[in-house]
Amino acid sequence: MTATATNHDTTDVLVVGSGIAGCAAALAAARAGADVRLLTKATKPDDASTDRAQGGISTTRGDPGSLKRDILAASDGTADPDAVGVLVENADDAVEDVLIDTLGIEFDESGDGGFDYAREAAHSDRRILHVDAATGSHILRPFLNHVDDHDRIDVRQDTAALELITAEGRVHGVVTDEDPTGKPIYAGATVLATGGIGALYGQSTNPDDATGDGIAMAALAGADVKDLEYVQFHPTASAGEDPFLLSEALRGEGAVLRNGDGERFMDDYHPDAELAPRDIVARAVATERQATGDVVLDVGPVEFESAFPAVAEKCRDRGIEGDEIPVAPCEHFCCGGIAVDDRGRASLDRLYAVGECARTGVHGANRLASTSLLEGLVWGLRAGADATGFDSEVVEAPSLCDSDPELPERFAAEKFARLRRTMDESLGLERDPDEIARASAVLRRLKGEVDAYTRTRTARDLYELRNASVVALLIARAAAENAESRGCHYVATDGDGDGGGNDELPAERPADD
Repeated sequence: MTATATNHDTTDVLVVGSGIAGCAAALAAARAGADVRLLTKATKPDDASTDRAQGGISTTRGDPGSLKRDILAASDGTADPDAVGVLVENADDAVEDVLIDTLGIEFDESGDGGFDYAREAAHSDRRILHVDAATGSHILRPFLNHVDDHDRIDVRQDTAALELITAEGRVHGVVTDEDPTGKPIYAGATVLATGGIGALYGQSTNPDDATGDGIAMAALAGADVKDLEYVQFHPTASAGEDPFLLSEALRGEGAVLRNGDGERFMDDYHPDAELAPRDIVARAVATERQATGDVVLDVGPVEFESAFPAVAEKCRDRGIEGDEIPVAPCEHFCCGGIAVDDRGRASLDRLYAVGECARTGVHGANRLASTSLLEGLVWGLRAGADATGFDSEVVEAPSLCDSDPELPERFAAEKFARLRRTMDESLGLERDPDEIARASAVLRRLKGEVDAYTRTRTARDLYELRNASVVALLIARAAAENAESRGCHYVATDGDGDGGGNDELPAERPADD
């Protein structure tokens, strides 16, 4: 398909994704005078990862150096100090400008009328703004309303980006599923804010449509990606089917972890006990569950019902009574992604990435609690402002085809089940080189099967499956190439496993730090 005057749209800045990062990018571009198109697969706020963020958003409370030290320490010294510097130096201004002055978010207050700053694991101070333990939803809904009401921003819900439009190393927009054979939208600059990869795992705190779309589209177009082996697991999600997050703020206020024998165990794993970095707590919880059969979060030391009413209500709705809540580690956040600089610029000209799909360098091998919303806000504002001033150009768009019959109803679901089983078994909380190699072989075969169908069909669930298989393979490759256990990437045994290569995938090239 070649784009024609009757079958395409144009805009100054195109934003793909409607979480805090996408909304921030759209707002900043519109403030700079650009016309903005915001595309989102979502049809309601809880389709975005931002809506599920519980604990809050970190500030510096006037001490950026302290927050920077905590971020670097939580990352096991792997975060990029310059990127962390950008985050902490812009943190308080961004929060005050957008969340407080523009959106009027009513963060919880203490008895003296000031903000009720919370503390979470690996933070050395109380510096986290929150609304109960449901901060994400209290931020995202007014942000979406504000963006939707802006006269320079056109929001298109229930619209998926399928492919990037590229020519000679420059990105010119995306092809969407607004038309059966794909509809091009051309833009002066394109900002990917597509969120995380939780749908690649059987248990995740992410929404079901977190299929790594932006990372896959960018990688297939030739953009650099980095640090994809660093997949973070939250230590305290509810155990069992359909897990929900039990905010780290609970442990910050005094909740403790106990194993199946009733023993508090985190003192045996780290001097900071329950407030150790996430990767350490998650592996300790997994170890104790295996050894004693169960781990619970004991909220007895906390004013649970009054201080955390939303979490308490969710527990009671699930039939969880009393003070002991069964917990298990659960996929939560991808610390790597599309490699970008301090303004969100990717290696392809006029392509930007922000939020969880981007690798800014802030998180390194392990993310500090309550920095994801902050990173999305800061980098979204910076990218949106930088993405203005370019003219859109109509070039030939990728040729998509929708000529074959629809796939069987369970096709995508069955392939996804295979992909998730492989990721859970071989690329989860602990990895073994031989298992990574076996997973790579399974994922290569799966991607080949999916590719055969995407050549003749444009169904959204099929493209999501394509994207998930691409990102899964990139995670496997990155894990195979990194033999060092750091943060989220924990190599349980020594071995000579080789994840192998794949000519159909771009190489994971390191970005310039």
